[in-house]
Amino acid sequence: MIVQEKLKAKSVVLVLVLFVGAFFMGRFAAQVLPASSTAIQSGAEGNWGLSFQEEGQPPVANATFEELAKYDAFYAEDTKEKVLYLTFDCGFENGNTPPILDALKKHNAKATFFVVGNYVSTSPDLVKRMVQEGHIVGNHSYHHPDMSQMNKEEFLKELDELETLYEQTIGSPMTKYYRPPQGKYSENNLQIAKELGYKTFFWSLAYVDWNQDSQPSHEEAFDKLLKRVHPGAIVLLHNTSKTNGEIIDELLTKWEEMGYTFKALNELPGVEKTAK
Repeated sequence: MIVQEKLKAKSVVLVLVLFVGAFFMGRFAAQVLPASSTAIQSGAEGNWGLSFQEEGQPPVANATFEELAKYDAFYAEDTKEKVLYLTFDCGFENGNTPPILDALKKHNAKATFFVVGNYVSTSPDLVKRMVQEGHIVGNHSYHHPDMSQMNKEEFLKELDELETLYEQTIGSPMTKYYRPPQGKYSENNLQIAKELGYKTFFWSLAYVDWNQDSQPSHEEAFDKLLKRVHPGAIVLLHNTSKTNGEIIDELLTKWEEMGYTFKALNELPGVEKTAK
């Protein structure tokens, strides 16, 4: 009886020791592991996110340049050079793309237009104009779903359907540049895109320009886009924004006056110029 009690007491002590040891080992691990090591995992199930902390400086993003590079993914260029990469997400056409293209041509700026199936189907002439004027047309998926939890087969189907429609419309293969619909992504999502030969592009400068019922004023747009601009930014604007269509020429002029020049995404270091 006494032996049993002693054994029971030792068992309780052992459990307590193991519990306390595990607790402190967990605390120790959390303290010594670099925060960046979990950046992609911690943001893996949500939207691409940015935190603008200092005017004229790159924002803090969900993942670092180095972490994204493992997946052939980018959100900006790590540089001090005053260069901007212009991109537009195109869900549908409402008359604002022509003035955007006019402004880009005037400023000799090459952009990337990430399109969906609806846009290619309903606005083939504008897509052809993009290509003819030297812009890149990228894949924003066919239906614009949340692709972050799709398996490889589902993921490929969304991109492949748009590739096929684009080639039928334009007569040449689509450049394998991908932007996650709704900005939603996962580690698996990035890996699948890489395996399919795609480069994934997020962004480091954007503002709330997509709400058709609540368009920002010119002043509000300039306030965000001029204060938050930074060297190496990948800029995201929506072609559906009436404000963007109205300010784009002046916006590009203001950025030029600040010393910025414009480059295409295929000039971003780490992106193969021949990617198809």
